[in-house]
Amino acid sequence: MSDSKNIFSASRRQLLKGLGLASVLPAITACAATVTTGSSAGRVVVIGGGFGGATAAKYIKRGNPAIDVTLVEPNKTFYTCPFSNLVLAGERQLDSIGHNYDELKQAYGVKVVHALAQDIDPVAHKVSLSNGQTLSYDKLLMSPGIDMRWNAIEGYDEAAAELAPHAWKAGPQTLLLRQQLQAMQDGDTFIMSVPGNPFRCPPGPYERASLVAHYLKQHKPRSKILILDAKDNFSKQGLFTAGWQSTYGDMIEWVGLSNDGRVVRVDAERREVETEFGTRHKAAALNVIPPQKAGFIAERAGVTDATGWVPVNPVTFESTQVKDIYVVGDATVAAPMPKSGFAANAQGKVAASAIVAALAGVSPLEPVWANTCYSLINPDYGISVAAVYKVEDNQIISVEGAGGLSAAEASDDIRRSEAAYAVGWYNAITQDTWGTRR
Repeated sequence: MSDSKNIFSASRRQLLKGLGLASVLPAITACAATVTTGSSAGRVVVIGGGFGGATAAKYIKRGNPAIDVTLVEPNKTFYTCPFSNLVLAGERQLDSIGHNYDELKQAYGVKVVHALAQDIDPVAHKVSLSNGQTLSYDKLLMSPGIDMRWNAIEGYDEAAAELAPHAWKAGPQTLLLRQQLQAMQDGDTFIMSVPGNPFRCPPGPYERASLVAHYLKQHKPRSKILILDAKDNFSKQGLFTAGWQSTYGDMIEWVGLSNDGRVVRVDAERREVETEFGTRHKAAALNVIPPQKAGFIAERAGVTDATGWVPVNPVTFESTQVKDIYVVGDATVAAPMPKSGFAANAQGKVAASAIVAALAGVSPLEPVWANTCYSLINPDYGISVAAVYKVEDNQIISVEGAGGLSAAEASDDIRRSEAAYAVGWYNAITQDTWGTRR
């Protein structure tokens, strides 16, 4: 054991820098050194096969192939929220955003169990699964995503979501909302309810409104979109509103919190919502995006706080509340990093490097991350926001002067280029995460 630890110490900086580099540019292959420690390298269980969990499982094996890694994910195909709005608009098919776990199993030796993680014993270091299995771990990494806060809006529960879909987890809900959109008559109203912060993918609702408008402009041009928002401002607001006006005219109306935009009651059967001051709005297609919290298994593990989210050590993404459990992605408290697929992928790499280091008995390096979020006004009109993050005084902060927004005034060619970059980004990050390219 001492020899293997010395081997790791010599290559530690190269290893962790390689993993950290990939967190900044997910399309770049990390040139991490291989550490061989034999059969006692450790056991890691990863819960959740999305951008964070699948990436972490892959990069733990890349950091040290001798570590036993088991990925627990109930679905054999993971459908991404990024580009799901294109499915709603009829520009893509659902299978184009679906990704499997073949590369993780075949190329990296990750064990994949398709079951639901139901409970965690953090003292005994055990995970109980829906198929009756119990998995033991030395380190547990969770990327549980989000769950909806059912009934946070009166009348909106799981049953109501089958009538007024949220579509904030891609898959069947995406198709359900697509069917409602297709069933609209020309001149009908599409209503979207948007929650207050924090929630998954801050620009996502406004891209959705854009691409719904793209569909309606082609097929039901007299229809309207009403966005009822529990906030007074939103991500890339100026770029979105300018794009809406130039592309769709007055088709999209946004109502913020101060103008009675917060929805407090839903009648899903009637597709009707009521706002804070008693105004009622009726829709032909109703998309309710409710308030959210960390996926339920995070609460079972005891890693959530009073907010419903998971506080983490910003250097390693280990839970600040339960030792040996690491949490990445949408479930975490990692502001100013957004709850995005790019951020989850980057955090997964940082946590992976921290776990490899911890199992080898050495300290991790402080990470640096980047995040770029592309949004589409239409399939040929893209906008973006980018930022770089580092750790300072044990907190994640934005690096001043790094990143920025798309230019407010830009040519059609530049907007088309950004839309093309969005496709390139999607192909690169899904290749990096799952090894599948669409």
